[in-house]
Amino acid sequence: MFARTTALLICTVFSPAMALQLSETGRYELNQPASLDYDPTFCGLWIANEGPEAVLVTLQGNELRRISSDLFRIKAIAIERDHLLLGDGLGSLQRVTKDVEPLGAPFELEGRFVDTEGIAINAKRQIVTVEDDPERLSWFTSEDALTARLDTMKLSPPLSEAQGIAIDPRTGHMLIVDDWEGSNSLYEFTADGQLLAPAKLVGVWNRPGRHCHKAWIQPIVRGVRQRSEDCHVRLHTHLA
Repeated sequence: MFARTTALLICTVFSPAMALQLSETGRYELNQPASLDYDPTFCGLWIANEGPEAVLVTLQGNELRRISSDLFRIKAIAIERDHLLLGDGLGSLQRVTKDVEPLGAPFELEGRFVDTEGIAINAKRQIVTVEDDPERLSWFTSEDALTARLDTMKLSPPLSEAQGIAIDPRTGHMLIVDDWEGSNSLYEFTADGQLLAPAKLVGVWNRPGRHCHKAWIQPIVRGVRQRSEDCHVRLHTHLA
């Protein structure tokens, strides 16, 4: 039986020159995602919950499709161009289509990165990963070679329990969740890994036993024009 989770809708205002500002605008229930990514093609969410399958749902939680892989489990998920990149959190990843066709066998990133809590794809088509044991933020080429690494314990304040990563497609800024066992914050980085500022998570996350595990970003679109300074950042949490 999966624990229920709360998805918190945050309205944010940020630009390359200013730090993240958060204010809650709403919340709703999901079913214990370990990782998720927003798919603009379907206007929905791909959700992985550490089981053998990942699910695509609408933003209201209605299931659209379900996929599996050759991995032991699916713990991390990201949109990579027109397909999906999946991770088992044990050092292996696999690329699959959105129609469940594998694009190759499972593979390992250079250096066998394990305990991967979140993956994302940046504008350079690099794979960006976060881990909490050891605590690292890493960049890999699309051919899976390590290009850069940041020890997140050397940040001020340290980022010790990274649980998810999202990249703003407008600015390239990265948002990384540090859960209750860490600083209970949302960290904002530039595209090259410069820490801008952490923003403390408030409300439901100030209760012991409730953990924020992931963020995703959905730009606000009004008609055919998008206001570049606004977006929605959505966070989710579950009871430990």
